[in-house]
Amino acid sequence: MSVPTMSQTDVVISGIKTMLTSRRLAPGDRLPVEKDLAAELGVSRGSLREGVRALSNMGILETRQGAGTFVTMLEPAALLSAMEFWVGLQDGERALQVHVVRRALETEAAGAAATRISDEQVREAARILDGANEAIRSSPTDHESAMRCDIEFHRLIAQASGNNVLSALIETVSARTIRGRMWRSTHDYEGLMETHREHLAILEALRQREPERARVRMANHLYAVEEYVGSLSEINPTESSDG
Repeated sequence: MSVPTMSQTDVVISGIKTMLTSRRLAPGDRLPVEKDLAAELGVSRGSLREGVRALSNMGILETRQGAGTFVTMLEPAALLSAMEFWVGLQDGERALQVHVVRRALETEAAGAAATRISDEQVREAARILDGANEAIRSSPTDHESAMRCDIEFHRLIAQASGNNVLSALIETVSARTIRGRMWRSTHDYEGLMETHREHLAILEALRQREPERARVRMANHLYAVEEYVGSLSEINPTESSDG
């Protein structure tokens, strides 16, 4: 059986990847001039441009007018933008699978945060939940502010984990869950109050610096979210696609 040959664009992508993994190129470095790089990779200059364009779309390279093409800083959040787009397209069973991934990531983040969170971050988390409580108990309930506090609370925990890659992954998959969470906030007041109580329990575990307890509290909280979104899909399949 013959081995499929790589396209010229793939040769460029593979070659530049090798330069990065071998540390010949580092974040912020300028690529060799087009003529020299095309010759080194054994491709035409047109194919090189196609490969560079593909890597630019991935957030790996950037072309600066009059200056050349450079390696970006390769920040996880920027590199995951394509994945965030893909996640946003998922619906039905796959949307529920996104929630499962979110639970796994945020459970780990909560455990890590419990060992690393600063006193200032604990105070900030408490301030956020105070704001959530005020929004929930206002008349009428300020659902938009409550949702904003929910997002800020989870984002703070991800950042407190001290793992930038984990934090970026959580941000990527969480964006897909916001509309379903907003739906629950708007249509299920008791569920909204329960969510707030779960957040307070997570905060207390973080305040006490208890990693396993923080993991359990976060996992239980996100299981409840998954069950709610799953129930929505049974009642109205279009709502699960908003998850």
